[in-house]
Amino acid sequence: MPDKILILNHQQIQQKIDRIAYQILEDNFEEKEIIVAGILSQGSVIAQRIITVLQSIAPFTCTLINIKLDKDSSTLQFSTDRDVAECSNKVVILVDDVLNSGKTLAYGFGVFLDVPLKKLRTVVLVDRNHKSFPVSTDYAGIALSTVIKQHVYVSLSESGDEDAVYLG
Repeated sequence: MPDKILILNHQQIQQKIDRIAYQILEDNFEEKEIIVAGILSQGSVIAQRIITVLQSIAPFTCTLINIKLDKDSSTLQFSTDRDVAECSNKVVILVDDVLNSGKTLAYGFGVFLDVPLKKLRTVVLVDRNHKSFPVSTDYAGIALSTVIKQHVYVSLSESGDEDAVYLG
């Protein structure tokens, strides 16, 4: 990654995740259970970290669903590690690392089209503001106005100590 610029360090990423978790709690404090659906791979890591924070502050149960999308397909191709029917009449929080064109989140919405949900909310760590699809995010760690040629690199480690977001 030549000429990369550090946007968020590991401490700042954790602060963003903490803030997002509190926003989710405020928006869903009356719920008994919420589903946090992480888009593999980075979105699932962020989803798990949000659940970890929510488990310490929220009265409701959090369930993780991992979604694997074929982003190169012209039709919705996905798999999940749990039956999406488990989301019926529940709040679903769809999580990804970066919102760029909106295609990944649009595919993520498609996973739940045939399931009657209470509500569907979206979380991204970085919102780049280059949407090609009519997708917005409900909770974002940071919004960046970037040049379209630039790339956002999100690096997440298991321990969290080496987490970083770079612009390159």
